[in-house]
Amino acid sequence: MKKTQITIGVTGLNNTDNPGPGIPVIRALRDSDEFDVRIIGLAYESLEPGIYMKDLVDKTYQIPYPSNGEAIFLERLKYINERENLDIIIPNFDAELHTFMKSKEYLEKIGIKTFLPTFKQFEERDKTNLPEYGEKYGIKVPYSKAIDNYNDIKKLKSEFDFPVLVKGKFYDAYIAYNIDQVINHFNKISVKWGVPIIIQEFIRGTEVNVVALGDGEGNTIAAVPMRKQYITDKGKAWGGIAIGDEILLNLTKKLIKDTHWRGGMELEMIKNAKGEYYLIEINPRIPAWVYLAVAAGQNIPEALVKLALGKKVQPFKSYEVGKMFIRYSYDMIGDISQFEKLSMSGELDLN
Repeated sequence: MKKTQITIGVTGLNNTDNPGPGIPVIRALRDSDEFDVRIIGLAYESLEPGIYMKDLVDKTYQIPYPSNGEAIFLERLKYINERENLDIIIPNFDAELHTFMKSKEYLEKIGIKTFLPTFKQFEERDKTNLPEYGEKYGIKVPYSKAIDNYNDIKKLKSEFDFPVLVKGKFYDAYIAYNIDQVINHFNKISVKWGVPIIIQEFIRGTEVNVVALGDGEGNTIAAVPMRKQYITDKGKAWGGIAIGDEILLNLTKKLIKDTHWRGGMELEMIKNAKGEYYLIEINPRIPAWVYLAVAAGQNIPEALVKLALGKKVQPFKSYEVGKMFIRYSYDMIGDISQFEKLSMSGELDLN
């Protein structure tokens, strides 16, 4: 069968110790049986490793952070689209999703499709709203509180038992065993991501995650659960294994049905010694470990592209339990001229 040619813009090329989802998403798209993809990398920084992976990324454009202003951001995307005729963009960072969701109609007007959550879905699963979210949808959620200043920190002793988790509104999470550590983590995270900072009850148990895809009509197109085997000091999975867990899968499918979730998502859960599941976070996009799901038999990025194109997609019925992933470091060799070209022109074509 002849493959359909398609051009896809992908963000999240920072494949470092805190990896973005962009590279595994691209690997999945390269594996597609239906699409012959031309990949346009959309990079925020000049040293994102994916920029220089010529077997995966056909051409890269540097783009401004959405925080620099929506007009500047969209003008850059318009420029890129005029040269590359993008069919779809798959954004992979929480912090950029709001701008992409807000710009959905404009992007469609210039011919670019996306498949993202609605504003309601995005906002109600926010870390600051998680307790209310759990109550609304019948899911156990650790007690948490959003704080903005040092006066709030002083009150934590009367509300929490230590240790606690200290989380940024977009990224980063650290365990604190006392007030001094809370202050230290508060300062570190707030400088990067601003306030509020979320203080969350620490639940002891095994961390299990689910990568899933909802079609926006209440149907679960894909869902693969994973148990973390190795975790970095940033809390990122450096190794994991696909598991068979019907309770976790049913919980995921119920949540997607109740919320009519649209797009990719990651549920971060803790299973305690009693076998109870606690939802500690929902990431409203495809996670960096998605290639495990592809290897297990569910090509989620490919299915997301089909949905973005308006195609009817049948849910995956199974996946292979026991598939495992292990990340590793690799010294990729380039040339300073590549870095200079990207930095000077904002574009880099390695082919």
